[in-house]
Amino acid sequence: MSFASETKKELVQIQSDDCCAKSELSALIRMNGVISLSSKGLVLDFATENAAIARRTLQLIKQLFDTEVDLLSRKKMQLKKNNVYIIRIKKNAREIATELGIMSDTGFVLGIAKHLIEYDCCKRAYLRGAFLAGGSVNNPETSSYHFEICTLDEEHAEDLKDLLNVFDLNARVLQRKKGYITYIKEAEKISDFLRAIEAYNAVLNFEDVRIFRDIRNSENRLNNCEIANETKTIAAAKRQIDNIELIDFVYGINSLPERLQYVARLRLEFPEENLTYLSEVATQRGMKLTKSGINHRMRKLTEMAEEIRENQQKRAEQN
Repeated sequence: MSFASETKKELVQIQSDDCCAKSELSALIRMNGVISLSSKGLVLDFATENAAIARRTLQLIKQLFDTEVDLLSRKKMQLKKNNVYIIRIKKNAREIATELGIMSDTGFVLGIAKHLIEYDCCKRAYLRGAFLAGGSVNNPETSSYHFEICTLDEEHAEDLKDLLNVFDLNARVLQRKKGYITYIKEAEKISDFLRAIEAYNAVLNFEDVRIFRDIRNSENRLNNCEIANETKTIAAAKRQIDNIELIDFVYGINSLPERLQYVARLRLEFPEENLTYLSEVATQRGMKLTKSGINHRMRKLTEMAEEIRENQQKRAEQN
């Protein structure tokens, strides 16, 4: 079972007061519901492929309304061929849709009805219903963090964004071919969203995986940094040895001042070590040389080698 499915399985078990139940049911029906006109008046259908969400929706309807409900199950004719569970309300469909903020006396309500999200607990409940109906969240073990809620209406998507941002979740809206998505990209904000809708087990699982990933990524960055530093050290040491060998070939190391001789021989003795290591060896041998002191002498050797190369270049050009 996916992380999103596990999260939804946890959410459908939450017990809600009537005010929160109404907000959650409004989001569920607004996103997965269809209102149609029959010879007997308005009919309200709610459809989902998730049996647990179908049971949750039926439970909320029975908690809030004294109405007759038909339960239907159909097989999809597309490739996936999953069952589609349909909850059909024929009696008092208009009154129920109006109380849920989906319809008004003048027609359909496009955004989120304000009376449904007056209280903090109801805001959380509405987001919970929207996530159950059209939300998804990546498994935190994957390479990227992503949460989204898909909806057909731009006004609803914008209202969902504003509602998410009440909890400081940095949500945004993006248009797609088949509607709009309200999404969150930051791992910390996704965790805060799961906490806001009271998916506490999902929060614990999400954080466990996220912390493990962060530690692993930090270790990888550290290893990469160490490898890069080692590569730079070896490359720098190779250039220093080339300079020393050139000086030795032209003048001889013994012709150098004693302080440069010592550093040159130390570098040839330890061709792959960094300057800190050379400083420690020198100190152990009774020669107090700091890293900066060795670096200064290496620069003197480099200047001598560059001067030799320039003179060789001039002679080659003259010939």
